[in-house]
Amino acid sequence: MQERSVDRTKVQKPIVIEVAGEPLGVVVAHAEGYRFLAVKLPAFAIDGQTYDSVENARIAASEVMRLRGLDAA
Repeated sequence: MQERSVDRTKVQKPIVIEVAGEPLGVVVAHAEGYRFLAVKLPAFAIDGQTYDSVENARIAASEVMRLRGLDAA
């Protein structure tokens, strides 16, 4: 069985979302915007959510950290 060729020019790389220098997750392009995929436990509260911009995903991750008292003040 032969696999179809994947056009790598259309594949977008994940964008890392950091808060206070700590990577909390990545966003990947999605039909409705950008889907957040958590990589650190505090960010799992927003895992799988979709945002209309990368900046809005970063703000949401920052808010999660603030609410948990984990932000770097």
